[in-house]
Amino acid sequence: MGNPRLQSIHVHPVKAFRGLAPRQAVVEPWGLAGDRRWVLIDDGGKVVTQREHPRLALAAAELLPGGGVRLSAPGMDPLTVPVPRPAATVPVGIFRDKVDGVPAEGDAAHAWCSEYLGLGARLVHMDDPATRRPVDPEFALPGETVSFADGYPLLLTTAASLDALNSLIAQGRHAQEGPLPMNRFRPNVVVAGTAAWAEDDWSRVAIGEVTFRVAKMCGRCVVTTTGQATAERGKEPLHTLGRHRRIGGKLVFGQNLVPQSAGTIRVGDPVTVLD
Repeated sequence: MGNPRLQSIHVHPVKAFRGLAPRQAVVEPWGLAGDRRWVLIDDGGKVVTQREHPRLALAAAELLPGGGVRLSAPGMDPLTVPVPRPAATVPVGIFRDKVDGVPAEGDAAHAWCSEYLGLGARLVHMDDPATRRPVDPEFALPGETVSFADGYPLLLTTAASLDALNSLIAQGRHAQEGPLPMNRFRPNVVVAGTAAWAEDDWSRVAIGEVTFRVAKMCGRCVVTTTGQATAERGKEPLHTLGRHRRIGGKLVFGQNLVPQSAGTIRVGDPVTVLD
């Protein structure tokens, strides 16, 4: 194989919305700057994601200077939402975690999101990611925190593993669904120039000037079966992952990372396996 390099960067300003693909990104202790600092919650305070509402794949959020977002979606007028000023927090239920967040100011953002989804929804911002939500202690070091991402600051995937997975899909029962694009897996960083599944064995990597600890393999869910351009669901990749990539009781693709240093990563940066 050639020299591994950073092929692309992906930031999702609002969890479950379409991602952005900047040429560079600042790495903060809890993830890429601006990634998943906003989230939707329902009337019960539970996070709203593509798991239950695949239409979120068609909604987009442009990241604005200072951390605000400009929302857009089919049939909706765009809406600019600034970072809320310090205010009373509301509880956000994200899997087994209860996290405090600050609702967007006024009613406009909540009304916009509710109208698009057809249910009561509120848009909430994580004001202080340094303190609000620790990483799963089973796989964390003391003091590690995360945004509203599923569980870890960054998700890494490799182009070679996607190629290998697509080859397996092409040989299977649902071959007509492939090949799948990488956005099905909603990664933060995509690495090219490795062997397929090489990332399974990594424990520490450097992307450019920034080092990362590999926390655990990423177990995959129904979101991966959702076409990110259509919001339509299929059977893949979960059918094929279940046959070929069942590890530790999970269907896995990609690795969860925790930053060990700060800095800026850029498309084209060398990726070095340290351990």
